[in-house]
This record gives sequence, structure tokens and C-alpha cells, in this order.
Amino acid sequence: MSEDITQWLEEIKSLKQKVSELEQDLDTAQASADSWRQLYNTEAQQRRLENKSAQQQMEALKEQVRQLPGGSLLVKANNPIGSIRAEAAALDKVEDLQLHLSEILEERDRLFASLKLEQENHAQTRKSLTAVIGDTVDQLTRERRQIKE
Repeated sequence: MSEDITQWLEEIKSLKQKVSELEQDLDTAQASADSWRQLYNTEAQQRRLENKSAQQQMEALKEQVRQLPGGSLLVKANNPIGSIRAEAAALDKVEDLQLHLSEILEERDRLFASLKLEQENHAQTRKSLTAVIGDTVDQLTRERRQIKE
């Protein structure tokens, strides 16, 4: 009979050890999830700051355009095509029109490049965060299964 009790006590001790190990693993997984969450928040904050900086820069550039001769027409108009036509009508020489057109095309190209870069950064961030969240969920699922066993 004492042999049965000893066996049961050993089994209880073994189960307590497994529970302790699983709790440690769970704590590790939660710490990892917290770390990734902090990284995500840091990245999100950085993106917000970059966005705010870009908006401030755009406002500064708009102000510079307003100060240029004929620039107020471009900034004030809600219709970019109408504003370009109005500004082009104010120019007298073909050379001025060509110069203005090249400036507009350069600005368009710069804006497209900026937009594409922002889209790529956004896609990369989304991809990274999705992978991290998936890994964390998988790890937590494994931990819960082990606890149930």
C-alpha cells in the first residue's frame, strides 16, 4: 500500500513540475507578445510622426507656392486641372509654358515616388506584423494545449 502512495506522490510531483514548466513557457510567450506589441506601437508612433512631418512639409511647400507669382491660383483651386489651365493662361510665352509644364511633371513624379514608397512601407509593416501576430497566436495555442494535457 505504501508503494502505491509513493507512486502517487511521484506522479503528483511530476505533474507539478510539468505545470511549473508550462507556466514558465506561458510567461515567456506573454513576454514575447508584449515585446512585439511594444515594437508595433513604436513603429506605429514613428509612422504617425513621419506622417505629421510630411503634412507640415506639404503645408510649408504650399505656402512657398502661394508666395510665387501666380502660385496662389494653384493652391487655392479645388480643381487641379482648372488651376493648371488658369495658371497656364496667365503665362505669355511658350518657353514659360514649357518650364511650368516641366515643373508640374517633376512634382507629379516626386509625389508618385513618395506615394509608392509609403505604400511599400505600409505593406511591409502589415506583412511583418501579421507574421508576428500569427506566430504569437500559434505559440499561445501550443502553450494552452500543453497546459490542458
